[in-house]
Amino acid sequence: MAAKPESDAKLTRKQLIALLNEDLSREYQAIIAYVVYSQVLKGPQYMNIAAELEVHAAQELQHALLIANQIDYLGGMPTVTPKPVKTSEKAEDMLQFDLDNENDTIRNYRVRVRQCEALGEYAVSEHLREILIQEQDHQIALATALGKNVPDVTTPEERA
Repeated sequence: MAAKPESDAKLTRKQLIALLNEDLSREYQAIIAYVVYSQVLKGPQYMNIAAELEVHAAQELQHALLIANQIDYLGGMPTVTPKPVKTSEKAEDMLQFDLDNENDTIRNYRVRVRQCEALGEYAVSEHLREILIQEQDHQIALATALGKNVPDVTTPEERA
């Protein structure tokens, strides 16, 4: 696993590639989760969100393609391994897993934007900003489906 410089400190291109590969693994995770969850959510209260999750799956695939392209541009090889996908028999649990993953993704991309800019990779940072717009839309949709306020992810998550 690559070292995770979480500050704005300048890192090497090789470190950026490693971090982008972690982001790519997270996008693969999201694709798998959204595909599975969209098909197994049951009940009339989840019909609309299930359809929305299908849309999210397609958007996450576009994010994965974009990140893989940027990794290739930087001279790296895109990873082929997703992060683990949690499953549950309970719809609310699955939606919470998705929300937690979106929160992590948003935190990481916000850091990655600063890291790209510190390296002078402004175009890569602009691509990440575009992805962030959709990830925040996903976060809003999931929080709304769960009847929660959108989580504040402006600070690093405190792990128990």
